[in-house]
Amino acid sequence: MKTLYKMPEAITERPTTYCPGCPHGVAHRIIAELLGEMELTKKAVIVWPVGCSVFGYYFIGTDAVEAAHGRACAMATGIKRAHPESFVITYQGDGDLASIGIAETIHAAARGERITVIYVNNGNYGMTGGQMAPTTLLGQVTTTSPYGRDARANGFPMKVPEMLATMDGPVYIARAALDSPKHIIQAKKFIRKAFNAQARDLGFALVELISSCPTNWKMTPVEALERIKNEVLPIFPIGEMKVNEGVA
Repeated sequence: MKTLYKMPEAITERPTTYCPGCPHGVAHRIIAELLGEMELTKKAVIVWPVGCSVFGYYFIGTDAVEAAHGRACAMATGIKRAHPESFVITYQGDGDLASIGIAETIHAAARGERITVIYVNNGNYGMTGGQMAPTTLLGQVTTTSPYGRDARANGFPMKVPEMLATMDGPVYIARAALDSPKHIIQAKKFIRKAFNAQARDLGFALVELISSCPTNWKMTPVEALERIKNEVLPIFPIGEMKVNEGVA
């Protein structure tokens, strides 16, 4: 029989620890597929900081390090500078990257560090109980915004790709979504370009992945995917914000 699909070599057989319906596994598969297709698996070093993906090194079997909360881009910078032959990825959530780690993110981008950032945005602190994050939508109820996020008290949702796209250091910035097969295929194309940016020594690259969080949103997985389409994507539109020459 003809083999139509096989698991990427980087994916381990360890059972997942993610909640039912969580798209982190989809993001892991995309990354693992591209590492294999681009022959980067043995060169890859993934920085896993604090968050839902804190045990990501159990599921993607590359070299890996654990970073303190928010410090992934700083650690990735050190690894890439000390071992420039390595292919260095950070895999971060919105609480980690856009809140406690926003300074490290911005300055790594400003310096044009040759790293690739995968940024999963599910609009809350998923691991620690569903608190409000920088990307929580206005009106969204969380454990720390029980009456809904209020702009006057809490500010507006942070749009990291739009902000970084104004800087000179990044060479590729995009936002994708994990809510449908069409968007997942598009996400893989965007991440491939982000990988190209590092593989060709062009500069900093970031891809935001809009994700659901059925557990903390208190929805079924299907309802959570519908919420992405109806409520989240109008605020966080998908697309490429910056594409420098040589990336595609």
